[in-house]
Amino acid sequence: MEIRKTLYGLLACVSILFILYALVNNYLIDPGAEGFISHKTGLKRELHLPVWLNVMYVHVAFACIAMASGLLNFSNRIFEKSRKFHRINGYIYLVSVLIVVVTSGYMAPYATGGKISSMGFNLLNMIWAVITITALVQIKKKRITRHRNWMIRSYAFCFTNLLIHLITSLFHHGFDLVYATSYTIGIYGSIVLLLIIPEVIIRKIAQS
Repeated sequence: MEIRKTLYGLLACVSILFILYALVNNYLIDPGAEGFISHKTGLKRELHLPVWLNVMYVHVAFACIAMASGLLNFSNRIFEKSRKFHRINGYIYLVSVLIVVVTSGYMAPYATGGKISSMGFNLLNMIWAVITITALVQIKKKRITRHRNWMIRSYAFCFTNLLIHLITSLFHHGFDLVYATSYTIGIYGSIVLLLIIPEVIIRKIAQS
């Protein structure tokens, strides 16, 4: 029980800080995404900026909603107090994830790093959608432990952007690679980590 409380406390801190950062950075500090767009060189498709920005705003908003609703549904206190809220909030999470996946699919062809980065984002989107739907199927079959484990796997993908930028910064600033190459490594590196980290957490919870 102690390890669950510790993990949830850590998860809550990271999630809340990241949500605040995403909202402030994308809607207040750099609403035109000028810093991010400046790295997009050699695009094969013309970037229609007004449309792309609107899609990005929707993407960021629902990514934050998914992160917040997922965090609430991992709370045992909330679950015990209201199963109905847990269920409704779960569907909010599901819809939010699907909207994030669809909007990411629109933006993928314009990804920094070109086609190989686009393929990485499409792979991420497919994995996240499949994992999240699997979590829904498990709870429909009343397999609570399996549902929880698949939700842990799904929720990990809420941190995709954070991991991509951490890995990108490591290779760009730490190893002096060009930004586009570092970003591509960040995408595929995050896929690997997002599949490994939840399994470690699930094992730790099971052992506790």
